[in-house]
Amino acid sequence: MYTAFQQAPPAAVLDAIHNELEAIMLPSGLRFEWYPLSDAGGRVSSQLAVIHFKGQCDAADMRPEWGYPGALGWTHVSDGQILPFIDISCEGLRLFVQRSLSGMPPASRDSLFGRALGRILAHELYHLLARTTQHADNGLAKAAYSAEDLLAQTLRFGKKEYAALRNRGLRLLAQSEGLAALPESSGQ
Repeated sequence: MYTAFQQAPPAAVLDAIHNELEAIMLPSGLRFEWYPLSDAGGRVSSQLAVIHFKGQCDAADMRPEWGYPGALGWTHVSDGQILPFIDISCEGLRLFVQRSLSGMPPASRDSLFGRALGRILAHELYHLLARTTQHADNGLAKAAYSAEDLLAQTLRFGKKEYAALRNRGLRLLAQSEGLAALPESSGQ
């Protein structure tokens, strides 16, 4: 799967996003290639997601304040169809986790912030790839998180969500290799 982004976060944050997304998606068998949107033209892919990181995407100048910004990420939907466009609110995440991050060593803040962004992105990619607007009761597919969830050592999908992602990965592989399409699974 190709992932094109419009505005890249700083290198340390982007590396942390890549590392977290790779770790989260490993059980699903999905792999991602990342390109700035300006470099994505002419690439062929059975699945493309365009990610728009909105606002300041680093952990600079964190304050020991807390705020609830609302949605931290969203996948676009039109007429009930999930579109391959994802927005991530870096500004919202900064507001949401700044109290926790301001108490962390400055050298680790961008990495932790990137981990949190990777988790938000994985959640939105789950909606896109599993073609669902539904949420789970726990794990990465749940509807809302605490700052501690986003900054914890690990946060992963549940078995049902990984099964849906693996099913989609098999369909993408079949399409890219020109094989007959696999039937859609309800994931149950």
